[in-house]
Amino acid sequence: MCGIPVMIRYRRRMGGGRPGMAGLEVVVGGSVRRFGGGSREWRSAPRVRVCRTGELGRLPAMAGGSGGLVVVGDAALLDAAASGSSDIIRFLTVMAICNTVIPMQSKSGDIVYKAQSQDEEALVQAAAQLHMVLVKKNGNVLDINANGAMRQFELLDVLEFTSDRKRMSVVVRDSLNGKIILLSKGADEAILPYANTGQQIRTFTEAVEYYGQLGLRTLCLAWCELKEDEYNAWSLMFKEANSTLVDREWRIAEICQKIEHDLEILGVTAIEDKLQDGVPETIETLRKAGINFWMLTGDKQNTAIQIALSCNFVSPEPKGQLLLIDGKTIDEVRRSLDRVLLTMRITTAEPKDVAFVVDGLALEVALKHYKKAFSELAILSRTAICCRVTPSQKAQLVQLLKSCDYRTLAIGDGGNDVKMIQQADIGVGISGREGLQAARAADYSIGSISGTSLFNSVSLMAYNVFYTSMPVLVSVLDKDLSERTVMQHPQILFYCQAGRLLNPSTFAGWFGRSLFHALVVFVISINAYASEKSENEQVAMVALSGCIWLQAFVVALETNSFTVLQHLAIWGNLLAFYIINLIVSTIPASGMYTIMFRLCKQPAYWITMLLIVVAGMGPILALKYFRFTYRPSKINLLQQAERMGGPILSIGSIEPRPTSIEKEVAPLSISQAKNRNPVCEPLLSDSPNATRRSFGPGTPFDFFHSQGRLSSSYSRNCKNN
Repeated sequence: MCGIPVMIRYRRRMGGGRPGMAGLEVVVGGSVRRFGGGSREWRSAPRVRVCRTGELGRLPAMAGGSGGLVVVGDAALLDAAASGSSDIIRFLTVMAICNTVIPMQSKSGDIVYKAQSQDEEALVQAAAQLHMVLVKKNGNVLDINANGAMRQFELLDVLEFTSDRKRMSVVVRDSLNGKIILLSKGADEAILPYANTGQQIRTFTEAVEYYGQLGLRTLCLAWCELKEDEYNAWSLMFKEANSTLVDREWRIAEICQKIEHDLEILGVTAIEDKLQDGVPETIETLRKAGINFWMLTGDKQNTAIQIALSCNFVSPEPKGQLLLIDGKTIDEVRRSLDRVLLTMRITTAEPKDVAFVVDGLALEVALKHYKKAFSELAILSRTAICCRVTPSQKAQLVQLLKSCDYRTLAIGDGGNDVKMIQQADIGVGISGREGLQAARAADYSIGSISGTSLFNSVSLMAYNVFYTSMPVLVSVLDKDLSERTVMQHPQILFYCQAGRLLNPSTFAGWFGRSLFHALVVFVISINAYASEKSENEQVAMVALSGCIWLQAFVVALETNSFTVLQHLAIWGNLLAFYIINLIVSTIPASGMYTIMFRLCKQPAYWITMLLIVVAGMGPILALKYFRFTYRPSKINLLQQAERMGGPILSIGSIEPRPTSIEKEVAPLSISQAKNRNPVCEPLLSDSPNATRRSFGPGTPFDFFHSQGRLSSSYSRNCKNN
C-alpha cells in the first residue's frame, strides 16, 4: 500500500447563528460518530471518507440527504490504524502534528481544539477518530495518544504556510527513537514535484483530480527523515534567515526550499465547504439584477469550477459556456487570451451565459504583459473564475475592475482576503472560525458592523509617532506664567494642588473637542470629494491633511509663550508633512503614487483645508473668548495682567461664587506691621476681609485661602496659633 488518500467532507454554513461553527461526523465502516458542534440546526456535519489508494476507482456512490453527503467508509483502514500499520501511522501523524492547532482541556475533561483554520481542525479531529489524538502542546513538546500509547515529539522548527509556497512543514524529533522528521502538507503542485526519486505519484495525482471534480479542496501529505548533521546545518541558515531585516520572506522561502525535497508522499486529503442554504438562489437573483460576479480563490481549477456550478455562479451546459485561459509561457497565454477575447466579442449579443476561467500563473502573465486585452475581457465578461490566485493577485484584480469604472464589493472570510477587501470600494468580512482578520479589515462584517480605518498603517504610524509628538514634546517649554509673576504670587500653586488644571471635567472638555474635530474633518472631507472620482487614498490624504492643519492651530492657540523652537515644532511640522508626503508620492510602490502632487494642484483641496480650519477652530475661539471675558480663572487674570503690563488690584467681582466648602473655610489673615505699606485688596482672595502681607517693598504676597484643599481644621489651628 503506497498511500492513503483521505477525503474529509467538511460542511460549513455561514448563516442562521454563529457563523463558521460546525460539528464533525466520521463515517468509518458504515458507523457514524458525531463529536464537536451540537444539535442546533445551523450546525452542520462534515463527512470523512477514508479509503485505500487501490479503491480509488471503486468509490461507492454518494447519496444526498438532509445532513449532507453520506459516504460508506473503509473499515479495513480503521483496523489498519488500530494494528499499527506504518503507512497509516505516518499519515495520521502528519495530520495530527503538522498544524498550528492548540489542544485544550474542557471542564468535562474532553479535548477541545482551537485552530485558526477550520480545515486544520477537521484534519486533527479526523486523526483523533482514527486513534491518533493530539493530547497536549506544552511549549515545544507535543503529546500524542497513538492507539492508547503516549508518544512525544519535540517541535524543532515551523516552516509556515505562505501563499507563494502553498505548503506548511514542521520539523520534529521523535522521542521514541531520536529521529528528526520533516512533516509537510500543501497543494499538490507544491508537494508532488518534490517527491523522492522513484516514487510513483500517479495514484496521488488521480486522487487529487478526482476530488477536485467533486468540488473538494485537496491537500497532499508527505514525510521525510533528516540526518542530524543535515538538520543542524540547515537550522543555522533558517535562524539566520528569520533574523534578517532585508528580504526576510524571500530568504526564508529560499532556506525552506533547501530542506523540503526528497519527500515521501503519504496520501491526499479532501475537504468540502458546503454552501449556506439559499446561496444559489441569492446569487441567481443578484445576477438577474445586473450585478457581475468574480470568484477569486486559491482552490484548484476543478474545485473552483464545481463550486461555481453548485452556487449558480455559472450555468451548466448547454445554457452556459466556460472559456479557459491557460499557458505556461507568454506566447501560450497570449494565444489563449486572444482566443477567449474573440469568443467573448462574438457571444456578447447572445443570451448564452459565458464565463472565463484563469489560473494564477496565466493571470500573472496577462496582468504583466497584456493588461489592456485583459481589461477589455473584464468589461465584456459578467462572470469570471480566477483560481490558484495569491492575495496580492486578488487585490490587483479588484484594482483592475475599479480602473474599468466598476464599483466593487469584495467578500472574504480569511487573512488571505484582507488585501482584496481593503482594495474594494466596499469590503465585507465574514467573522467566524477562519479568524477575524477579514472582519477587522472590512467596512462591514457579517454578524456585526465593524469599521475600517480610512488611513493606511504607515500614515497612522507617522501621525501618532511623528506629526503629533514633536509639537507636544516642545510644548513642555511652554509657560502659563512668567517666573516673576509666579514668584510674586506663589499662591497660584494652590490651583495645581486643588486639581483645577487637570481633572475629569478638563479631560471631558478635550475629549469633546477631539470628537468635534474628528466629525468636522470627516464630514467636510467626505462631502468635498463625494462627487469626484476619488481614490480611497486620495480622500484619506485630504482627511489626514485636515487633521494636521487643525492640530497646528490648536497647539498654537493653547501656547502661552512662543519661542523659536515652538514655532519650528508647530509650523515646521506642518511644512514637513507636505515635504514628506510629496517625496512618498514619487514612489510607485508606496500606494500613494502622485496623490499629493495631484491634490496640491487642486483649488478644491486648499478650500477644503480652509473650511476645516474655520469650522474646527471657529467654535473653539468663540468659547475661549467667552471664558476669558466673562468667566476667567485666576491664571487667566494673571495672564491678562502680564499682557497688559499692569497689576490687578481686585478680582473678587469676577470670580464665580464660592462653593459650599469654600464658605465653610474661615478667612485666614496675618496681621501686618504698622510700619508697612497700606493694605491693598488681595489679588488672589475671594474674601473681602483678607489682607495682603508684603515681604519687602513692592513684592505682594497673597494667601490663596479660598481653595477647597484648605480644611476647616487647618483654619482653626491657624486661628488658635
